[in-house]
Amino acid sequence: MTWKNTNAKCEKIKFIGDWLKEEYRFSDLCKRYGISRKTGYKLINRYEAEGEKALEEKSHTRHHHSNETEGRKIQRIIELKYRYPKWGPEKLHNWLMRNEAKAGWPAVSTMGDILKRNGLVKQRKYRRRVPAQGVPFLECDAPNVVWSADFKGQFRLGKNGAYCYPLTVSDNYSRFLLACVGLERPTLEATIRCFKKIFYEYGLPDAIKTDNGQPFASVGMGGLTRLSIWWIKLGIIPERIEAGCPEQNGRHERMHRTLKEATALPAKETFRNQQKCFDFFKQEYNYERSHQALEGKRPSEIYRKSIRSLPSKESEIYYPGYFEVRKVRTNGQIKWCGKKYFVSELLRSEPIGLEIIDEGRAILYFSNLKLGIIDARENKIIRP
Repeated sequence: MTWKNTNAKCEKIKFIGDWLKEEYRFSDLCKRYGISRKTGYKLINRYEAEGEKALEEKSHTRHHHSNETEGRKIQRIIELKYRYPKWGPEKLHNWLMRNEAKAGWPAVSTMGDILKRNGLVKQRKYRRRVPAQGVPFLECDAPNVVWSADFKGQFRLGKNGAYCYPLTVSDNYSRFLLACVGLERPTLEATIRCFKKIFYEYGLPDAIKTDNGQPFASVGMGGLTRLSIWWIKLGIIPERIEAGCPEQNGRHERMHRTLKEATALPAKETFRNQQKCFDFFKQEYNYERSHQALEGKRPSEIYRKSIRSLPSKESEIYYPGYFEVRKVRTNGQIKWCGKKYFVSELLRSEPIGLEIIDEGRAILYFSNLKLGIIDARENKIIRP
């Protein structure tokens, strides 16, 4: 039985008043108000213990839940969040299940609620996004098939305002961050030194994907630079995304966003301190941070060093027997069909392969890279 819906508090006050008057037998009193004897005794006992507070409506919410997370577990989740402030509940849950699985941790959704209750979740603004329209990635089914390289946007250091140019290199398949080095300037010499160190440590990939900026690409024939020529002579294919299409290197760009949040907001005072921050991020990103795209695994669990090591001497470039071969002169020209054609001064003394199409036309190659079609009738090289 329940109290009348008119006004439960008023009905309770009348009931207690009539009970105090002792004008009715208790069973008749309960029948008069439409409640059971059990409910009546319950209200009287509460009234005698609490006074008028007993007449207020009580919450029916359970005071304790059988599956409520223990306080020590909540504290551990909060401690881990402070340790990795950029991690969400899914990554925290993954880390705890791998490293402290015996404790029996709550679900990801419960961890998210715990973080919200403790003010450790920042609400993000909803932004409409345009779906990417880029070309598919190169087939990449193993580590070291394709690496990505880029200079993350430069920023000023705090002490003297000097610019820092972070050079980043990652493996597309495993997301393993191979390098994150802060350079004072993105010069060719500094970039080559960094890549030599990376090649010594991890070996050589089959291809390296970059944007169209220096020192990775140029407006010259084949987009070649001294850096990309060096890669080609090592047997590495330089891949370049389309201009204005960073989504074609989306995995690397996504890493850059995480890198910026973790290391450059705010920037450190000196290059030394900034590099320490980069090194800490690299260690965490590779060995601690789980990735949804890797089914919750860490990059270090998937990545393996390349079986191709950096050679002590660059190998010679060879072409099939049916190719005609010309060596680029010091002025960047080659001679074919009695005429001179400018290719690139960067390729001086390098062999160029010509695959004959017909009389007066041939496809121009530097190793496996197609530079264009040389047309003796038009007396020019047609770029692809």
